[in-house]
Amino acid sequence: MASPSNSDPSYSDPCAIVLAAGKGTRMNSDLPKVLCSVVDRPMIHFVLDSLEKAGIKRLIVVVGYEADAVREALASRDSEIEFVEQTEQLGTGHAVQMCAAALEKQTGPTIVVAGDSPLIQATSLQKLFDHLKTAKPSLLMGTLEKDDPTGLGRIVRNEAGDFTSIVEHKDATEDQLKICEVNMSTYLFQTADLLTVLGQLDNNNAQGEYYLTDCVALLRKAGKPVEALPVLQECESLSINNPAELKMVDEKMRAMGYA
Repeated sequence: MASPSNSDPSYSDPCAIVLAAGKGTRMNSDLPKVLCSVVDRPMIHFVLDSLEKAGIKRLIVVVGYEADAVREALASRDSEIEFVEQTEQLGTGHAVQMCAAALEKQTGPTIVVAGDSPLIQATSLQKLFDHLKTAKPSLLMGTLEKDDPTGLGRIVRNEAGDFTSIVEHKDATEDQLKICEVNMSTYLFQTADLLTVLGQLDNNNAQGEYYLTDCVALLRKAGKPVEALPVLQECESLSINNPAELKMVDEKMRAMGYA
């Protein structure tokens, strides 16, 4: 992807939505999850660093729990960040719905990533943008092949190798559990298509939440192309849900030279 100029972000340039509203109840901390530190910095800084290295200038951060603390922690960054508040945490789809007004003028693509994924790599993001530019799907999901996919949503493909659906671990059949390609919550949308399906999301599920993954079925039903590309790297599979995982990611990042 060509590097953008040094001018202010344009609505025709790529935009990023960073999901950062959660508390992270298993972290044993009063801090919002994204402010828990790895390599001596709140983890969300590394996510924003990678987005900026990938050439993304328009950054929208969805805040909720301890929203002011997140705003304050990001105030020192050179880039200007737009904040959108999710006062009730009703799922990933709901978080992005809160950004609908901010996306109305956005003509360039929009990528949605998790604020608690500090090992997200700019090189992986660039591969996604390059593919979107040439293949032009409505939604391109960044996925990864993982040796142990336990607990993660599986990427289901048909005999031709085309991506058809995401199946959560708990809902997977015995054959689907053998699939090693997994969803890592990295979604690159054509913004107009995203806005169209955001309004169609419902919370008719056991958790009563709105899921961004439901956009896959909604776009396919509308006849829109949806693809999954396994370009994410092994380090990007490391999640942070508790203090032990936080420590593991910190050690991995130090070993990779982040310190």
